[in-house]
Amino acid sequence: MATEKVTINWLENMAFEAEVNGHKIMLDASEAVGGENRGPRPKPLMLVALAGCTGMDVISILKKMRVEVEAFNVVVEGDITEEHPKQFSQMRVVYEFKGKNLPMDKLEKAVNLSEERYCGVSAMYKKAIGITTQIRITE
Repeated sequence: MATEKVTINWLENMAFEAEVNGHKIMLDASEAVGGENRGPRPKPLMLVALAGCTGMDVISILKKMRVEVEAFNVVVEGDITEEHPKQFSQMRVVYEFKGKNLPMDKLEKAVNLSEERYCGVSAMYKKAIGITTQIRITE
């Protein structure tokens, strides 16, 4: 079994520096709770993890299918509960493709393969919350 490991180091106030795969990420809180807003909060990074995981899968699958897109974005929104511990109760993933004559059946297949077979972040989140999906195409 493979293991992933990160370490975060406290800098000052609410600021932490994380090292992930040799890259440094600054985490901080807003000024309202004692931070200096020098980096993202941890919870939105959960949305980044989902968007990045599924986005990389989809692009990789589409390349194997020889589908060329001009541009591709993944937008992830998460609803956060009001009570503590504040957590995501629902996420929405929107896959935005740009290109001419893009085959919807192949886009759907790539998205489904990512969500059902390859994206470990999606698989883990689905055990705890609902995730909805939408595909948008612009030319």
